[in-house]
Amino acid sequence: MTTSIGRDSVLTAASAREKHPSALSTLFFTEMWERYSYYTMRALLVLYLVNAVGLQRADALEIYGTYTGLVYLTPILGGYLADRYFGRRKAILIGGITMALGHFAMAFESLLYPALGLLIIGNGFFKPNISSLLGTLYRENDPRRDRGFTIFYMGVNLGAFLSGVIGGTLGEKMGWHWGFASAGVGMCIGVAQFLSSQHKLGSAGLPAGSDRLIARDLIEVLTVSFAAIPLVYLVMSAWRGVGPWWTALPGMGKLGVVALVIAALWAMSRKRAGALDERLSGEEWQRILAILIMGFFVVFFWAGFEQAGGTMNLFADKQTDRMIFGWDMPATWFQSVNPLFVVLLGPLVSGLWALLYRRRIEPSAPAKMGLGMIILGLGFIILAIAQARAETLGKVGIQWLFIVYIMHTTGELFLSPVGLSMVTKLAPVRLGSMLMGVWYLANAVANYLAGTLEKMLSGFNIPLYWFLVGSSIGAGALLLLLTPVIKYLMRGKG
Repeated sequence: MTTSIGRDSVLTAASAREKHPSALSTLFFTEMWERYSYYTMRALLVLYLVNAVGLQRADALEIYGTYTGLVYLTPILGGYLADRYFGRRKAILIGGITMALGHFAMAFESLLYPALGLLIIGNGFFKPNISSLLGTLYRENDPRRDRGFTIFYMGVNLGAFLSGVIGGTLGEKMGWHWGFASAGVGMCIGVAQFLSSQHKLGSAGLPAGSDRLIARDLIEVLTVSFAAIPLVYLVMSAWRGVGPWWTALPGMGKLGVVALVIAALWAMSRKRAGALDERLSGEEWQRILAILIMGFFVVFFWAGFEQAGGTMNLFADKQTDRMIFGWDMPATWFQSVNPLFVVLLGPLVSGLWALLYRRRIEPSAPAKMGLGMIILGLGFIILAIAQARAETLGKVGIQWLFIVYIMHTTGELFLSPVGLSMVTKLAPVRLGSMLMGVWYLANAVANYLAGTLEKMLSGFNIPLYWFLVGSSIGAGALLLLLTPVIKYLMRGKG
């Protein structure tokens, strides 16, 4: 007689030999174009604000940090709306169309803030739902899941690579607004590709009983997308009154307001779960706690990693000798180094996890993430030394940043795709998109810190990069120590 454990082993082995779902390619290319649009902004925004708009370094970094922080905060709301009203498929389309509108608005200097608002709203709809939609393509405990997310992550970074080479070059060499507009074109291509490949997705991401998008769904998508324009202007108008009050709040007060908003969204989600008579079990609460603990730790990772679009971008522009045989390499090209090495190293890391899985010694998700944070910190040691040399010599060679980006890329591959996969495995299905949004809350806090940390540390005369050495390695080591506890909370799903 075959035991349940034996059947599970047979199913797991069979899953490992199967090909990935055909819809993986659909999500791969949709995410590729969305990342092209986001990373074009990441490559150009700070340089545009400093070199074209004329803002001071600290002010430009704060706008960058606020924008990128909100980009990762709104997925909490976007995930909730997808879970409660739209479904993941329509939410992805709403996000893509709204972001395209925002990128085209960036082509006009007078529309800077409305454009940023549209991009923030669009990301909120798009980001949590495409990752959680990918998770639904795999069965529970499917060993292909982590490798599927690593392949998906290669699409993310292929788009990011193209952004620095194409969008960055257009922005720096032809005019900033050409670069921004190219991101809008890329987002339109992504939306068209997603729509044309609906048959591959089957009923994934649609309400129960529906197997395809119909004309009424598309009308709803367009209506919500264009409604984002007056919403942005309404928020901007309200901010004129709220802004001074928010600025006067101390840091803990701001965190308290954010906590209340998150609690309200969570309460609405719990109300929905109760209405469906689907109470969360004790095991589900433990898995949610594991997500929250690891979300806290990854704040330390992304606060360091996201220096790439801020201080490291300015380091490339102002303190790096970019002359190669008489050719001045655009500073934005450094934004393509990280995604290039993700594409090159991604298959190696994915293969490493597959090899260790077959030998039954694959590290757990929290262990992989802790190692990634330590590797990130080692990269900041190199960058801190490079900055000291640049302050003495004026500029340093491009090899310094290349080495840092290779190390940061390795750390990223250990942490980011594993974290996304982990959330889809641990989150209760009915709250999958919202909990993916909560996971991105860690990115929101980290991105805001990435833009403001240098200014905060300057008051204490603490060098930014040496601080990031300690915060990254220290948090990673502590996460490794807590791995047995977190594995217990994960209940065999990591």
